[in-house]
Amino acid sequence: MTVRVRFAPSPTGMFHVGGARTALQNWVYAKQHDGVFVLRIEDTDAARNRPEWTEGILSALDWIGIERGSYEGPYYQSSYAQDHTAAATRLYGEGKAYYCDCKREDVIARTGNQHTGYDGFCRDRGLGPGEGRALRFRTPDEGETVVVDLVRGKPTFENKLIEDFVIARSDGSPLFLLANVVDDMTMEINLVIRAEEHLPNTPKQQLLWEALGHTPPTWAHVPVIVNEKRQKLSKRRDKVALESYRDEGYLAATMKNYLMLLGWAPSGDREIVPWQVIEDEYRLEEVNHASAFFDIKKLRAFNGDYIRALSVEEFIQLCTPWLSGTDTIPAPPWAPAAFDAEVFTAVAPLAQTRIAVLSEIVDYVDFFFLDEPATDEASWAKAMKEGAADILDATAAAFEALPEWSAEPLKAALEEVGLARELKLGKTQAPVRVAVTGRSVGLPLFESIEVLGKERTLARLRAARARL
Repeated sequence: MTVRVRFAPSPTGMFHVGGARTALQNWVYAKQHDGVFVLRIEDTDAARNRPEWTEGILSALDWIGIERGSYEGPYYQSSYAQDHTAAATRLYGEGKAYYCDCKREDVIARTGNQHTGYDGFCRDRGLGPGEGRALRFRTPDEGETVVVDLVRGKPTFENKLIEDFVIARSDGSPLFLLANVVDDMTMEINLVIRAEEHLPNTPKQQLLWEALGHTPPTWAHVPVIVNEKRQKLSKRRDKVALESYRDEGYLAATMKNYLMLLGWAPSGDREIVPWQVIEDEYRLEEVNHASAFFDIKKLRAFNGDYIRALSVEEFIQLCTPWLSGTDTIPAPPWAPAAFDAEVFTAVAPLAQTRIAVLSEIVDYVDFFFLDEPATDEASWAKAMKEGAADILDATAAAFEALPEWSAEPLKAALEEVGLARELKLGKTQAPVRVAVTGRSVGLPLFESIEVLGKERTLARLRAARARL
């Protein structure tokens, strides 16, 4: 039997990192077993769906290597509405579902407990379809439902504890549980890999599979992703959109590697590994049950390592969106005509060793392409204290007298300025760095001054001196 897995996101917002992890897990499993990856867009929530969210899903998948044309689909759940309705009608006709007009307050009044599930009141009333009547699935009164789960073993659910759940609204529109099952049957899905938050729905869906005459799929419920407070990642509270990480300058290779480590680890004492290692070694049976902590600090460190592993040419190419701007990445603060590709090429190796995300490149190199540096006022206040004016005057004079404008002579000249004032190089260069670059932290100072050039460097030293 050919393995057929699916990823079924809803286009109701930005693409969640948890969804990206699920997509990658399905993708890897399909590749390992020469199977088929199916993409289904569950677009039946007309009030919340938007075309741009669908395109966002497709482009995000492209970014992490699940590219259009390499999978089956995308299918759209709305296209299968007739199949969903037909399944509901069949279940009703076979006596496996019944209509119910109970409201929640009715159930609470009968049971005296607001936490009790539906009590089966309408099971034998013989109601037909009508306004205010939902269609409920008739769950078995006896026995148990065993879920075969590659991650969690065989979770077992007593059928008598599973309430008769709604599968279609009073207007006839099927609910997610039924639509999801019908689509999986139609697309011949035989393994469902998804987050553990869906596990409580699984016995209900498995009962629907069986009621409709099909063998249920094998399941694999992977651990939920949580934040530093061990709370489930939330769109309202946490940074969860894959697109935001992409636009901040995280590399696709970083995200793929990191997401696959949420609940699993490759062999040996290692975490950063080539993607092929993940494809070779990943096993659903080895996935942990415990919640997976999405550690942004760790992700950032990962990304820095990946950036440093790039060739300079690759680094320069990947920085391009932040040097010019795109539809989703703001334009840099300099005029397009002010950007000098040769200057950037000269300083790119210096920046590559220092940044953790590609968007930081702008703050590291903007002073090369602006007429005046964008001064960080906190850096200015810290560096331009008593004695700074004297250092700037002396440095400008020393630099102007240099016969050779390169990093080593520049450093030697500034060291002489410091020695004459019994200052270490760090203290001496602080006001010079802020005067030239606008910030107290950045690229190596003397290499930067060499590239900036004599005329512009001296002009900035004197402008800073005049401000004091």
